[in-house]
Amino acid sequence: MKNKKDTMLEVTSYEVLGRLPDLFQMDDGTKLTNPADWEKRRAELYKTAVELQYGTMPPEPEFLEVEILYNGPSSKSFRIITGTGARPVSFRMQVIPPKCKKGPFPFIVDGNMCFKNITQAGYVDAALDKGIAWALFDRTELAHDIQGEGRRKGQLYNTYPEYTFGALGAWAWGYSRCVDALLQLGLVDPTSITFTGHSRGAKTAMLAGVLDTRATIVNPNETCAGSCSCYRVHMSAKTQSGEDKRSETLADLLSKFDFWMGEGMQEYAQRENELPFDSHFLKAMVAPRTLFVSEAVHDVWANPIGSWQTTMAAGELFKFLGKQDNLYWYFRDGSHAQLPQDVEMLVSLIEHKRNGTPLHEDFFRRPFEEKEFIF
Repeated sequence: MKNKKDTMLEVTSYEVLGRLPDLFQMDDGTKLTNPADWEKRRAELYKTAVELQYGTMPPEPEFLEVEILYNGPSSKSFRIITGTGARPVSFRMQVIPPKCKKGPFPFIVDGNMCFKNITQAGYVDAALDKGIAWALFDRTELAHDIQGEGRRKGQLYNTYPEYTFGALGAWAWGYSRCVDALLQLGLVDPTSITFTGHSRGAKTAMLAGVLDTRATIVNPNETCAGSCSCYRVHMSAKTQSGEDKRSETLADLLSKFDFWMGEGMQEYAQRENELPFDSHFLKAMVAPRTLFVSEAVHDVWANPIGSWQTTMAAGELFKFLGKQDNLYWYFRDGSHAQLPQDVEMLVSLIEHKRNGTPLHEDFFRRPFEEKEFIF
């Protein structure tokens, strides 16, 4: 809905490479007509939206132990030891509980602890002030994030050498192990677990939320290519400074960060319209749980119109399941970042789902002229 105070995006080019693959067409050529068959269709989507896009995923661990490292009044640190008995892995998790509250808590899990600003006061306090706890971890302890180093560097690859996951799959596995640890510690309310992250961390949170159905809300924030945008939409627009910028393509992504993705994506780098899936498959796989896609108006590299197109396409599946109230999106003014304002929007949704409180008014505002649906 256009609002007089909204910042509108000045689009300078918009190219559609082809229509989106049909979410509802089963592999045998028949149509999905019964909501009871959704899990069967979801398993079919897994083969492309997950395994082609990101590789084969690491399995559930053989064991999980949690060692407490620090037990302070405002934060707690733990070491998670897990994986296989023969080749264990470990990484640190920081828990920040709300002040003057007793658990178990609703939790936001975020793997971007490698970013120095992840614990800035306004960011974490937006949740803590509402009684929502944080679990933060450094995803790079599981798999490296070093451009030019090559594929499969980091301890999780040594634990599961027979699987083909890229770095995003390794990092997503970490979200689930944090949930395992929080449950083991008795800290988390299992009815309110949110996964979030920004940029490459948003790709990770989105994949983790697809893989782990214990995540009740999945909130990718500005994923760019390789997750929530749209492979089949290429666009350009003016940034806040007036520069004409274009959206990220699959070829752009793979030229620098191929180690994040599944190896099979390389063959589609210059022919994205031949992909047997697009981002609406991944988004739909969160259903019937809650998906919240957050974007920024002038984050042109993140392809805001492509993200909107695939969110609308995934919305058809949410409607089919009678869960249209579990799909949320918004566009913040500004560019590529995850700000306290974004967390405030997420907290608004968490409270809406938990307590029925009214949603923030900025949900569902489209900051560009409506485009024809491509599904």
